[in-house]
Amino acid sequence: MPIDRSASILFSPIKIGTLLVPNRFIRSATHEFMADEDGTVTPRLAALYRELAAGEIGLLISGHFYVLPEGKASPRQTGIFDDRFIAGLKTLPRAVHDFPTRIFAQLAHAGRQTKMNLIEGTPIAPSAVFEPTVKLMPREATAADIARIIDSFVEGARRAHEAGFDGVQLHAAHGYLLSAFLSPYTNRRTDEWGGSTEKRVRIVVEIIRTIRDRHHLFPIIVKLNSDDFLEGGLRPEESIEIARLLEAAGLDGIEVSGGTAEAGKGSMWAGLRAEADEGYFVPAAERIKAAVRIPVFGLGGNRTFDVLERFVRDGRVDLISLSRPLIREPHLVRQFRLGEIARSSCISCNKCFNPRGISCGDLKVQSRRI
Repeated sequence: MPIDRSASILFSPIKIGTLLVPNRFIRSATHEFMADEDGTVTPRLAALYRELAAGEIGLLISGHFYVLPEGKASPRQTGIFDDRFIAGLKTLPRAVHDFPTRIFAQLAHAGRQTKMNLIEGTPIAPSAVFEPTVKLMPREATAADIARIIDSFVEGARRAHEAGFDGVQLHAAHGYLLSAFLSPYTNRRTDEWGGSTEKRVRIVVEIIRTIRDRHHLFPIIVKLNSDDFLEGGLRPEESIEIARLLEAAGLDGIEVSGGTAEAGKGSMWAGLRAEADEGYFVPAAERIKAAVRIPVFGLGGNRTFDVLERFVRDGRVDLISLSRPLIREPHLVRQFRLGEIARSSCISCNKCFNPRGISCGDLKVQSRRI
């Protein structure tokens, strides 16, 4: 018999800044490979977001929108670096707002984790540190570059605001540009943008403060690495201090992740895990939550309703982030609420990241066998 779980804490509302989110489930950002080649939103992407909203997700975080042409990370990635994108971007909140779901635009710059065939010129980074997975040496950002980068994130937030998004997320994880500034492994500068924790976090602080000055009540959250899994990289103890500094700058929430491509250990670990091993970034999120007063999101192999409910009920995190399960089961949250399902059937095979558009590779394999 299905069990109505509507009374669960996971279906209680929560405020992120001034925004009321209807439940505790987050669709964590992923690259959908569904924009046009020039970065323009397509009807296919809007249809995906509409389907996710129909599945009763509380907050949908978009795929990573690149804020400068040089910051493109992948083919058919959505652009937000020019006003010409606003018309297409407007279709995404419209699709979502037919439902109670809220939507944030994730703003990103690939930094040294791009490919030379995707951009013009040499990729930039806080310091010239070789990137072995894409086999390139970036150039060190100048003071003028840093000013331009800050402005690009602020302008991206303006465009998201004009397009009707409910807030923005700054991508400061997984080795992308803002993450690289935060990490002592990739930021070896000795000027005002490197060295101490306060100097390495300064670029993100400046972005938050400037967005806050221009759009006072517009919610701003950050995706933050808790651990780079690199020798000499960001570690959990320092990520806690960074979280405090970002909160003081006016941040409204933190999604806690970890990993980099270079470490060979990204944020989406392959393979099924026992219930006791779900939420593999939740321990780090719990430590950050103890240090700040803003909402903290827990992610990492989340699959089982009872486990996720305990994470929130026990005060370890405030919200639950899901990515791969929602590619396989876009109505998972609704199914959880109605008691139709106790656990996502996602097997963490990572076959969903298809350059022709994200989709569940395991389901495709099954359909071919039938």
